[in-house]
Amino acid sequence: MTETVLEANAVRVVRGGRDVIEDASLSIPTDAQLLVQGPSGAGKTTLFNVLGLLDTPTDGTVTIRGEDTASLSERKRAKLRRETLGFIFQDFQLIGDLTAWENAALPQDHTGERDEEWLETLFERLEIADRADQYPATLSGGEKQRVAIARALANRPAIVLADEPTGQLDPDTTEQVLDLLFRLQETADTALVVISHDMQLTPRFDTVVRLEDGRIRADPT
Repeated sequence: MTETVLEANAVRVVRGGRDVIEDASLSIPTDAQLLVQGPSGAGKTTLFNVLGLLDTPTDGTVTIRGEDTASLSERKRAKLRRETLGFIFQDFQLIGDLTAWENAALPQDHTGERDEEWLETLFERLEIADRADQYPATLSGGEKQRVAIARALANRPAIVLADEPTGQLDPDTTEQVLDLLFRLQETADTALVVISHDMQLTPRFDTVVRLEDGRIRADPT
């Protein structure tokens, strides 16, 4: 039986007196290929932040490997985030004065355990080995995205959360990035959760849910 690695139960997030997320529940198994779709303003980034322990819900629970994260101190939450989660942000969030390799290695540096061989594997499979010494300003959008993917997988996380990972890419590059994500998911043995407004991604995922007006609904297809 497939283990559940992350579970959100009846999550509610209130901002400015308004429910941004309302009664949202998700169960994410270890082998998940989950797409959360929704239009702009649906609460996708808020959900991303809550699932990634970057924000806390007003009500409800987020459980990782059976541990209720609400009861954890911020230090323990940060440790769990570093050890369990990998992030791909919408705007890449690469550090300009670090090389591609240094950006990708940041999660390992934060834990104090460098695994150069795994980084080399990631750069080779992402086809950016020849860009390792380049700085973000010299990289194309697709190359920046691949560095961001390498960084997300650097610590072999249990879950990769991706917020609009193809939002700045053309259709051909989008397909290439998705192919790489799925191949690397198998290599790294990680769950993959992608949050996006792009309806063209739907056929590529095993499970699709809709986020509408802060509520999660099963995709009708």
